[in-house]
Amino acid sequence: MKTPKKNLPFIGLSSLVLFASSLATAAETSHMDHSGMDMSGMDHSSMDMSDMDHSGMDMSGMDYSSMDMSGMDHSGMDMSDMDHSSMDMSSMDHSSMDMSGMDHSSMDMSGMDHSGMDMSGMDHSSMDMSGMDHSDMDMSGMQGGEPPADARSPDYSNGVSYGEHGKPVMMGSMPLWGISVDDLGYQFDEDQVNFEAEGWYGNDSHRIRLRTEGSAKTQDDKEISSLSSLAYWKPLGIFWNGEAGVAYDTENDKPSVMAGIVGTAPYFIETDARAYLYTDGQLRLDLGAEYEWRLDQHWVVIPEVELTAFSKDDIDHGITKGFNEMEAGVRLTRELFSRQLAPYVGFSYEAALGKARGQRRQENESVDSSSLTAGVKFWF
Repeated sequence: MKTPKKNLPFIGLSSLVLFASSLATAAETSHMDHSGMDMSGMDHSSMDMSDMDHSGMDMSGMDYSSMDMSGMDHSGMDMSDMDHSSMDMSSMDHSSMDMSGMDHSSMDMSGMDHSGMDMSGMDHSSMDMSGMDHSDMDMSGMQGGEPPADARSPDYSNGVSYGEHGKPVMMGSMPLWGISVDDLGYQFDEDQVNFEAEGWYGNDSHRIRLRTEGSAKTQDDKEISSLSSLAYWKPLGIFWNGEAGVAYDTENDKPSVMAGIVGTAPYFIETDARAYLYTDGQLRLDLGAEYEWRLDQHWVVIPEVELTAFSKDDIDHGITKGFNEMEAGVRLTRELFSRQLAPYVGFSYEAALGKARGQRRQENESVDSSSLTAGVKFWF
């Protein structure tokens, strides 16, 4: 039995019409403008665009926040006209992006505006940029580098005058002066006035110092015994200073050259050691130590001791070789109004040492003596 074939022409015609319609739709899609399409609600995260060519696409209005672009090649994309200022990338995670193989050398980013980009939430800690080539980047306009030769004048004035007062001077380099009277007191048992004073002129690095110490009798011939020196002073370290100069001793009426070191020993003990070489070859050595024991803001106890030694005998002036004399004392001072003025009361003791004791006995002189003292110390 033969099957009727009258419907075959209709089926073939219908297929032809559907095929033509598909071709027309494809042709119309290729000429469509997507610039006005709102694709913000579209999910591009699962789309594989690694083989797509985006170089001619205008994507200025697209939202890239949820797109996976790790496999895309951006090296040939021209983004010079793209505006990134309104893009919010604070929630984007770049930590897993491998950019070691990306070539940024041919990317033109001169027209990109990054001023409005918020990158505070971006994590760059695991980004591998070891393969990036920055050699072609022009960073001449960035801050840094060596300043020009005329950036600042040597005196830091920058061309501005100092006015009527002139150029300022640091206090440490200004020449100053000072006077210090460490002891001006009366010994009651000896009927004499003791004195020790010094004045200086200079700065913290160099000074000229004039110093005198001794005693003056208040009865009989009112004899004055003093040792005065004029010396150059210079720091030798943090705690020690050096002195060198000339001196004159009224007791033996001879001049001498002087050298010494003064400063603060451990435990804040003020120490001085001075050597005097006289014109007759006699060498004198004075050693002294003093400590200020502060009881409170005003009351201070000051114990002190001094030793004197000579290199040879001088019978005419009562001098024997070796340690010749010791002086010791303690003073209780009260600082009034300020620390620049402090009256005191105290006790002093003097004793001959070594062969000087025997010589004084032969001359009917006392080998030791003690006395109450009262006086004042001040400086300005």
